[in-house]
Amino acid sequence: MTAKPDDMQAVAAALRENERFLVAAHENPDGDALGSLLAMHLALEQLGKESAMFIPGEAPLPGEYTFLPLESVQRRPPPDHADRVLVAVDCAKEERLGPDSSLLEASPFTVDIDHHHDNTRFGDVNLIVADASSTGEILADVFRELEVEITPELAEPLYVALVTDTGRFQYANTSPKTLRLAADLIDAGADWHKVFQTVYENVQFAKLKLLARALERAEVHSGGRLVISHLRKSDFFEVGAAEPYSEGIIDYLRAVEGAMVAALIREPPRGNGPVHRVSLRASVDEIDVSVIARKSQGGGHRQAAGFSSELSLDELERFIVEEFEHAAAGALA
Repeated sequence: MTAKPDDMQAVAAALRENERFLVAAHENPDGDALGSLLAMHLALEQLGKESAMFIPGEAPLPGEYTFLPLESVQRRPPPDHADRVLVAVDCAKEERLGPDSSLLEASPFTVDIDHHHDNTRFGDVNLIVADASSTGEILADVFRELEVEITPELAEPLYVALVTDTGRFQYANTSPKTLRLAADLIDAGADWHKVFQTVYENVQFAKLKLLARALERAEVHSGGRLVISHLRKSDFFEVGAAEPYSEGIIDYLRAVEGAMVAALIREPPRGNGPVHRVSLRASVDEIDVSVIARKSQGGGHRQAAGFSSELSLDELERFIVEEFEHAAAGALA
């Protein structure tokens, strides 16, 4: 699904014609969410607009992205959010903007820019490009339309969005356009080596200990085609890890020889959220894990999805195995 021309024009007009903005990304943000958030904020400021950044939740932002200038990100909607146009980036559903429904209800106008194919188009204007590698890739087109200069400060968060959501350009969502854009961003001043070292080679020791626990508990199902592991709330506390430290663990499970799908179940270590959060990854295109996620009110992409659940660990594992076997039977028939 590609964007209609009028989607781009409507989004560009909303960004040109308004003056005060609140840029928001989804809870438990990943590299695409954080990179897109910062890039949009900087672009709006370059256009002479007033912009603030918001990410819902209490959990610390992932440590591997602290090199990005995100100090001004607010974790609760600012008091004047009803006076700002809301720009939601990399957010498939309004619920992922946090439990405070007034954020959307009070917004005078909402712009929704995203690449999730199950986006609910909750904005007053929407730019949804499901075949884009990342929301950052879409933003590069938006900035071109707005004649925003891609400075080094702007190029770097866009590069972070690309490199993380493509798994270092290894996932099937990597396209020739993605690689050309990455080269353009490096030409514009993105420090690709710093990004690689900081995001992928600067692992906190507590994250390493958390990974060890997940790998120790990994089990194969369905003849080795499905790998499942889990992390308990106590694991996070015992090794001194925040919830974002679990990001990336599932890629080790997905890499198991013969695995078609991997699942990581985790108990959130803090807050009053769900009993469990589940991440799903597919290593083959024939199985759409977002279909499994949507059966529990989650969502995502064909090869990367997730959901929250109140089921017990045993119930969740049974659900995942049953849904995987159903999906595999249909895909391989």
